Amino acid sequence: MHILQFGCGNMGGAMLAGWLAGGLAPDTFTVVDPFLESAPDGVRLLRAAPEGEAPGDVVLLGFKPQQFAEAIAAVAPHVGANTLVLSILAGVDMETLRGAFPDAGAIVRVMPNLSVALGKSPIALVGDAEGAARELTDALMKPLGQGEWLSGEDQMDLVTALAGSGPAFVYRFIDALAQGAADLGLPREQADRLALAMVEGAALLAAQSPHAPGELARRVASPGGTTQKGLDVLDADERMLRLMQDTLRAARDRSAEMTREARKS
Repeated sequence: MHILQFGCGNMGGAMLAGWLAGGLAPDTFTVVDPFLESAPDGVRLLRAAPEGEAPGDVVLLGFKPQQFAEAIAAVAPHVGANTLVLSILAGVDMETLRGAFPDAGAIVRVMPNLSVALGKSPIALVGDAEGAARELTDALMKPLGQGEWLSGEDQMDLVTALAGSGPAFVYRFIDALAQGAADLGLPREQADRLALAMVEGAALLAAQSPHAPGELARRVASPGGTTQKGLDVLDADERMLRLMQDTLRAARDRSAEMTREARKS
């Protein structure tokens, strides 16, 4: 198998790191990126698309969505009837991708986050892959995290907000926890360490627990205790829920707006 990767920025680089850490051989990959200073040992790095080579087994679209229209001419010669096209381009929908690469054997939109480098990312998947192409997609996602096939592309904007943008929201929450503790008297560096350690442990426990996060929160809180007093603040007028709804709605709507912009271009 050969994977031809167009673009190796933050997300593309994280996916490459996850694949290599998961055991894929470096010579499996050819990266085409005019700006990348260097690639991991054994990975072929090119400044422009190779000429005269047969279509690849897998082509990953890892550049910025705004570059899609100008990149089609370089990518298209490497997409054939047996090629699986994986796209991490937010806002570029299946109709647009299929129109650009009509001869592709299968096309799958992939929405990961940067945790792919650790093999810990939720990965939303939607596309027209069936049979061997779907099995190959699942195999490629396994070293990167938890693949989740969506029932329809209409869910992709919301999943982009939740699983793709979500880490930034979690980081902001951690930062706010630490800042709040610092404002109340802890040294900021100590507050940062405690907040990070707490969130790491809580996330690991939640991932391994048979109980839902809401139930875990209830179990941590004792009636009239310190935890319940804090939860009362978060739950007042459903402020935490409403904040998350507004946050996800804004990110979802921007994803839908990017889809419309990609169609126009």
